[in-house]
Amino acid sequence: MVAAVIFGSLPYAQAESVPKTVNIGYQKANIFALLKYRGTLDEQFKQQGIAVRWVEFPAGPQMLEGLNVGSIDLAATGDAPPTFAQAAQADLVYLAHSPANPKTEAIVVPENSAIKTVADLKGKRVALNKGSDVNYLLVSALEAAGLSYQDITPVYLPPADARAAFQRGAVDAWVIWDPYYAEVETNAKARLIKNAEGLVPHYTFYLASRKFADSYPQTAKQVVDELGSLSDWANNHPQEAAKILATSTGLPQPIWQRALARMPYGAQRMTPEVFKQQQALADKFTQIGLLPVKVDVSSASWSLDKK
Repeated sequence: MVAAVIFGSLPYAQAESVPKTVNIGYQKANIFALLKYRGTLDEQFKQQGIAVRWVEFPAGPQMLEGLNVGSIDLAATGDAPPTFAQAAQADLVYLAHSPANPKTEAIVVPENSAIKTVADLKGKRVALNKGSDVNYLLVSALEAAGLSYQDITPVYLPPADARAAFQRGAVDAWVIWDPYYAEVETNAKARLIKNAEGLVPHYTFYLASRKFADSYPQTAKQVVDELGSLSDWANNHPQEAAKILATSTGLPQPIWQRALARMPYGAQRMTPEVFKQQQALADKFTQIGLLPVKVDVSSASWSLDKK
């Protein structure tokens, strides 16, 4: 069951007003794509005279740049992009988060690779998306195996290019997330070395510009509530959800069914523990030089009942 997101009141904000348009950033494979294609939020907002404008982005960093410059009001990304956005002085807030889903990101190798453990990655070429959630998984996995980030050669590639490099043997391992993980398992017989279980929690965060959240708190709450309802539906109707996401991404429905089997949806309110975990990610990225400055994750906290 999805945990409820409970909000209080925000006296100084325009609690009774609603925006004319809500601009929502989405990626083809994330929960906002599912919300877009189902149309339930559009229907609710239409009854209130609110239009929904859906803006597609290729990845989380670009989406949060859009949030920062005001081209969108709301976004959903993984763990890493918000910390980079904060480092760039983006005035965003965390509205809520998904359940932890550590099984949805993994370090994989070709089926016949001699690599059996994370320790075997020493001196190897490892493909990953720089500054992404899986970057944190890789760093954490290496440290747990007694290695450092300097013990491997990172090859920074977006998923499509990394998939091609993996296929032709140009890299020794790939650190990737679903649904790409499910695809390479299915079509390339990739072998799992280590997923994020016991290493990092891996969340999806629901984010807003602070200006939007403070100006239209009840609208922000309504979006999170609808994400909760959508999550209940998707968790109980994985085949239907897989069909929608297959249409959105072009990936076959069986691949999405494989991914959704380990991808719990949900919308849970932020807690001090989740902020602590997100701060650990930010501090690690600062330590290894991926973040140029120290980030105070909690400065992006937001809750109606605290205002």
